[in-house]
Amino acid sequence: MTSRIGFFLLAAALLVVSLICVGEGVQLVATGKPLGIGIGLGAFVIPPIGVWFLWQTVRFGRASERLAKQLEAEGGLPVDELRRTAGGRIDRASADAVFARRKAEAEAAPDDWRAFFRLAVAYADAGDTPRARKAMQHAIKLHSTTEPAEPARSTA
Repeated sequence: MTSRIGFFLLAAALLVVSLICVGEGVQLVATGKPLGIGIGLGAFVIPPIGVWFLWQTVRFGRASERLAKQLEAEGGLPVDELRRTAGGRIDRASADAVFARRKAEAEAAPDDWRAFFRLAVAYADAGDTPRARKAMQHAIKLHSTTEPAEPARSTA
């Protein structure tokens, strides 16, 4: 729930910054000076880029959640088998051992999105967020190419 709140706060901040950017861009273009016009036009480019990044993040989150729900329905979600320190942190050696197993599973089944989903979770547990995201993107890609499309809903 905390990540959703953070996401909405960042989305709201993006909206405010976009509005400020557009307002400043309008004022700079209105100066009529070539440098002001150039910078003002550049300010108009920033909001669409921010919205595009936001949209990509939303798509990634929804696709990841969809895969997690399907894997949960199949009973294939990875079980938390990691040892933790007294402070609650994940034991590094434990995370490395689980990661090695998940990596071997993914290498043994390169076309199985489930194996790459579990590998992404292992990367995240090991603290390697960029590789976790990359593995999850690969799982999403495999899922979209191997799973049949959902049947169309009738409007009757």
